[in-house]
Amino acid sequence: MASQVIPWYKKKHVSQVKTDYAYHHSKHVVKQQTESRKTSCKSASQVQAQATEAMAEPAYTVPVFRQRTAEETEEYQRVTSNVGKGLAVIQEELHRMRMATKAQVDSIAIQREVKDLMRKSGDLLEEFPKMPDFLVALRPHTVWEKTPVKLFCTVEGNPRPIVKWYKGGVLVNPLDAPGKYKIESKYGVHSLIISRCVVSDTAEYSAVATNQHGTATSKATIIVKRPGGATEFCQLGLVPHLTEIHPSKLEVTLLERFPVSFGVEGNSIKLVCTMVVVPDLPNIPPLAQWYRDDKLLKPSKLVEMSVNGGAACLILPHLAKDDEGLYTLRIFTKDGTTEHSAYLFVSDAAPPVAGAPGAPINVKAFDINSEYVLVAWKPPNTVNEAPITGYFVDRCEAGSDTWVQCNDSPVKVCKYPVHGLSLGRSYHFRVRAVNKAGISRPSRKSDQVTAIDAAESERLHGTDEGVPSAPGKVVATRNTKSSVFVQWEPPKSQKNLLGYYIDGRAAGSKDWFACNHKPFRHNRFVVHGLIPGETYVFRVQAVSMFGLSEESQESSPIAVEPALATPSAPYGITMLSSDGSSITVAWKSPKHCGGSKVNAYYIDKRDADTLVWKEVNLSAVTERICTVDSLKEGTFYEFRIQAGNLAGVGLPSAPSAPMKCEAWTMAEPGPAYDLSFSEVRGDSLVILWKAPVYTGKSAVTGYFVDMAEKGTSEFVTLNEEAVSHHYLQVAGLQEGKTYVFRVRAVNANGVGKPSQLSEPVCAKALPGTKEIVAGVDEETGDIFLSLEACEICETSKFEWSKNYKPIGDCPRAKVTAKGRTSRLTFTNPDKEDLGRYSVVVTDTDGDSSSYTLTEDALNTMLELSYSIKHPVVPLKHSLNYEILEKGHVRFWVQAVKLSPSVSYRFIVNDKEVTSGEGQKISHDVASGVIQMTVDHFTRANEGTYTVQIHDGKAKTQSSLVLVGDVFKAALKEAEFQRKEHTRKQGPHFSEYLYFKVTEDCTVTLACKVANVKKESAFHWYKEDEEIVPETPPNVVSGACALPLPLFSRKDQGVYKAVLSDDRGKDTSVFDISGKVFDDIINAIAHIAGASASDLVMQCTPEGIRLQCYMSYYTEEMKTVWKHKGNKIASSEKMRIGGTAEMAWMQICDPSDKEKGQYAIEISDGVTTHTRTFDLSGQAYTDAYEEYLRLKAAAFAEKNRGRVVGGLPDVVTIMEEKSLSLTCTVWGEPTPEVSWFKNEQEVASNEHTKVTFDGGKFASLVINKVTPEDSGKYSINVRNKYGGEFVEITVSVYKHGEPIPEPKVGQPKAATPAPPKSPAPPSKTPAPAPSKAPTPAQSQKSSTPASTPGSTPVPKSPTPTPPRSVKSPTPPRFMKSPTPPRK
Repeated sequence: MASQVIPWYKKKHVSQVKTDYAYHHSKHVVKQQTESRKTSCKSASQVQAQATEAMAEPAYTVPVFRQRTAEETEEYQRVTSNVGKGLAVIQEELHRMRMATKAQVDSIAIQREVKDLMRKSGDLLEEFPKMPDFLVALRPHTVWEKTPVKLFCTVEGNPRPIVKWYKGGVLVNPLDAPGKYKIESKYGVHSLIISRCVVSDTAEYSAVATNQHGTATSKATIIVKRPGGATEFCQLGLVPHLTEIHPSKLEVTLLERFPVSFGVEGNSIKLVCTMVVVPDLPNIPPLAQWYRDDKLLKPSKLVEMSVNGGAACLILPHLAKDDEGLYTLRIFTKDGTTEHSAYLFVSDAAPPVAGAPGAPINVKAFDINSEYVLVAWKPPNTVNEAPITGYFVDRCEAGSDTWVQCNDSPVKVCKYPVHGLSLGRSYHFRVRAVNKAGISRPSRKSDQVTAIDAAESERLHGTDEGVPSAPGKVVATRNTKSSVFVQWEPPKSQKNLLGYYIDGRAAGSKDWFACNHKPFRHNRFVVHGLIPGETYVFRVQAVSMFGLSEESQESSPIAVEPALATPSAPYGITMLSSDGSSITVAWKSPKHCGGSKVNAYYIDKRDADTLVWKEVNLSAVTERICTVDSLKEGTFYEFRIQAGNLAGVGLPSAPSAPMKCEAWTMAEPGPAYDLSFSEVRGDSLVILWKAPVYTGKSAVTGYFVDMAEKGTSEFVTLNEEAVSHHYLQVAGLQEGKTYVFRVRAVNANGVGKPSQLSEPVCAKALPGTKEIVAGVDEETGDIFLSLEACEICETSKFEWSKNYKPIGDCPRAKVTAKGRTSRLTFTNPDKEDLGRYSVVVTDTDGDSSSYTLTEDALNTMLELSYSIKHPVVPLKHSLNYEILEKGHVRFWVQAVKLSPSVSYRFIVNDKEVTSGEGQKISHDVASGVIQMTVDHFTRANEGTYTVQIHDGKAKTQSSLVLVGDVFKAALKEAEFQRKEHTRKQGPHFSEYLYFKVTEDCTVTLACKVANVKKESAFHWYKEDEEIVPETPPNVVSGACALPLPLFSRKDQGVYKAVLSDDRGKDTSVFDISGKVFDDIINAIAHIAGASASDLVMQCTPEGIRLQCYMSYYTEEMKTVWKHKGNKIASSEKMRIGGTAEMAWMQICDPSDKEKGQYAIEISDGVTTHTRTFDLSGQAYTDAYEEYLRLKAAAFAEKNRGRVVGGLPDVVTIMEEKSLSLTCTVWGEPTPEVSWFKNEQEVASNEHTKVTFDGGKFASLVINKVTPEDSGKYSINVRNKYGGEFVEITVSVYKHGEPIPEPKVGQPKAATPAPPKSPAPPSKTPAPAPSKAPTPAQSQKSSTPASTPGSTPVPKSPTPTPPRSVKSPTPPRFMKSPTPPRK
């Protein structure tokens, strides 16, 4: 028999009727329970009698041993005790057969009882009038010839409607064609079966339901196809020729079914149903069809279908609002079809512009011809957006991605004729909606159409302009815990009606949300995805091609709650105790309460060997435990439980396992029971239980809790020591895993039997779970615990416990609830209220939480509570004072908050003062400041100041004691401010002298002046001596500065700046000494240290020097040199010094000990700037060699031969006179001396005499000079380290001639001496090179002994320039190279 799923928009209609009935008749249910249960018992007795008769048939014979007398039973038991294994096997087989038969009989009894209950329910509903309504409408079918077809529908109404079937408007009479038609009506489901269809059975069939309140009709078309014709077409996609195993021959059972789904435009969604297929053949999957709003879907780019791997899958890769609707999966099976339906909602994607409308939907092309194509569409739903003002239509040629706008201005109706198409070309169309905010996203493009001439075409012309009228009354009713059933009256005019848009909003909110995004054709709709327990209102708009109607009136507010129904069956019946004549049983509450609190339980019992159930209680049992009396000892009994609520009594539970009535005598306790869970989180939970009814031979002292993962039998005991209370916090769980628990009671005699296993519990918190919050009410000051439930229903209650014991009507606490929130308020909190509080929200999936109230937390809340109950104006700042300019004193206090009605008063020395002469009192509500200003503060103002504040119920006061030293300091400051005010009446310093250091380390003394004029004078002084800066001070600019370049200790002293004019004088003094001097040096060091370069090595004749260049250096800076981390002190070996540009450290006569890392540290008091140099390895070797070279060169320079003095530059002498050229020479060893004339060596003779006395005095004497003696004379003094070459120009004139102007000769280039012993003197001097100018800054030209050179080639003498001309010849003491002798 094929399973049938009722469409979602019709599914809950029956439940709604039951709900309304239950609401009106709930108060009569409990009263009628006894009568109903008696009737039920009578019906059950009849069923059992029939079952007994059935058991008497040959298929089953009642064993004779079950009908023995007492004596026969005793004999049977004696024989049975001695029977072997064979008899035990027979007994097990007999028991199995008995239980199987009993289960079958129970199933039959339950089915019959259900029929009776439905019949009775129908009788009860007769009082509620209702016109016929199709809950499940007829659906069209396409079948093959000679195959059967079944049309079925579900109808509701009161009185029960009569259904008649019509074919093409003609009544179907089964008697007219015996065996052709079969009409059935069961449980409100009406069906018409046509056997062996023929082509002539193709027609429109209708089912007409009628009662005294009206008529309803449902229609569907049956198409019968003949497989053989070439023109025949299989609309179902079935293969005409059936192979040996066809998909329609498979047995298919749906398992997991796709739920109501929600998508967004542009995204994708996947609908999946899993199934079990028998036989499961990989190459022959089941035949599945997908429908959207009863229209068959076919695979395309927008719809992907697959059936494999035990699942039927539908993928919509590019969602649009056109995809919204009721999706149905129909699977063809051996027995017919099985199907499942659920709604898919598609919401608008984010608009391109905020406030723009949603995209239009269902774009189609009509009236296709060569002149134009008429494009029509459906408008989008607008909720909070501005109204739509029009639409733009775009077209695109097939195969192209270029869209062209067809209309220049928006069209206001939902259709538009597109002109200008090319004949024979194919097009797609799309539409965009426009409002004042912008343009919407484009709709899904239409199917491809071709502009061709059509002989006949259906013309779509709208002549009636205008939108439809608003729908009528909207009624919302309960459906499920997350959905509401909405129905409404259609508009009066339904012409061109395309459907309806349904909007909803939460009660109390002004924001509407769209419930559907595609016009819905029927006038009833199920709104899904609502928040459980929340209250909503709804409205409806009608949709046509001309736009949207006005909104309907809003529905009445309705809370999202499940429809009322009877509770499900209890379960988990367990035996707690037995005394031989009674059995105590307990059970678990139904998993589904039916939307109303379970307020009654009914227990039935029966002998395990019989089928007849007997009622145990006629009056309802409210607790889930019951003791059944009047039992026969030694007999096995079975029990079943029924639960009742306002809607009635639910189905009975499954029979319990057989329980033997025999007295319990064991010493250990019986099982604990009623295991439940609270505060389930991802890693923990709390398990609770009740104490065993049977305690054994001693009192129960504790409990052990065992845990195992679901599916395993490996239990782990969670507590090493038995716990005395009836709960246990379990931690260390793995999130997402499922566990089962059991509890064992302990007494002095041992551990009792374990409890029944708990229900499996998954370690995972409910979505949106919140914890208990402790707080203090801001208005009343009450201390409370509060919980906001994550889900709630109409029957939910908040059950509070302390240490997991129900609080109930406790005088120490009061429980209140409002909406989703429950509050436990303490009436008089103290230490007795400390403990662990927990709350459980009933009739939910386990929403619960706990909070441990500690002493510290309670004390903190008690303090806050006291402050609220005894309000005090909170103060940000207590009473204080400040000195204002002019010497005024302001007393002020600041409150956290003040109201406009605040009152206050100031009391000074126990006397209230008010605003008046000498003081001013005021307040500011915004800032919370209350103040009193005293204009003239004198010694009379010493004392105690108090301000008292009253603001509503709150009050406070603050005092300030202003006496003694505190008052003297305040008075002194007030007098100073008065003087300052007087000072500022004339020219004055707005900022006194201060220093600043520029980036180039220049120290500047600066100040700022105010109230000056051009005539104001400014003078600088140091130690009372005036300083006149290069740039005169400009007082008009408001700032004056005195630079102190190259700052050092010499700049210490007292500096003074004086500003004056005819209005007065002001002075600022700045003492640069002590800490101020150190601060300036540190500021210089900060800049200089940051600019310091890396250490640089420089070799000198004295040793190796390390240098650090910086913007400025002075010895007052805190500079430390270090070698290998040790500080270096200045000594003969290590000399430390510096210049304005750098700091240096000289290593004199270095050795290997001086190798290593060197560093200089420049400290500014905060930061230390460090620069390092590694003087080791090759760096030290190269430096040491360079040092030796320079040292040798310096020694040579010091000891070379030279002319100390005595020779003139130019000599003018008259002939016949004697000329004596004498000079002092020096050198170590004693130098050799040679004289030259015109670069030729002069030999000693009678005319020219050369002498060298004592190795110190050299002379050249010419007797009776003649003009031929004129010329350039030179002396060459040299030893092994070098020498010097000095020239003298001699001019001889005749007697009576004018004295000639002296001429100076050209300087000679240096001629270095040989490196070792000098060459022997030669009498023939070699002339020196004529072009070797010596730098002007050198006075002598030396001949270094360490640099060997070749002998210069003599050249002709150079003319001597006039004496008055500036000559390049070096002066008298210039070092001159000595030419070597030949």
